[in-house]
Amino acid sequence: MTNVETLKAAYDAFARNDPSVLFGALDPAAQWREAEGNPMADGNPYVGAQAIGGGVFGRIVSTIDRFTAVPEQFVDGGDHVMVLGRYGGTMKHNGERLDAPFVHHYRFAGGKVVTFQQYTDTAQWARLLP
Repeated sequence: MTNVETLKAAYDAFARNDPSVLFGALDPAAQWREAEGNPMADGNPYVGAQAIGGGVFGRIVSTIDRFTAVPEQFVDGGDHVMVLGRYGGTMKHNGERLDAPFVHHYRFAGGKVVTFQQYTDTAQWARLLP
């Protein structure tokens, strides 16, 4: 399976509320960085699946209903893969909608994700998150 195919499978599974494919693609020491200015960047870099799960995805689940990360384009650079898409969801605390573009930069080594960098509308995230 190519790196792009791995990520396509991960986003497809995530859309079905199954993060296991993404977490299975992570190197045990993977470093995950949320965009500077995103309130969830306070733990950068998150290292390893447990830190990523709790520090990023756990916070998303606790604050955003029907969260989505919908890929629109995959850019195959071999060990570097860029995914362009949109986030969506509804804030639990006030009902406001998240609708923000994203670029995800993944770096692979040995078939596993070793680094992730998010780029997004951080002003929107900062305004919406409690």
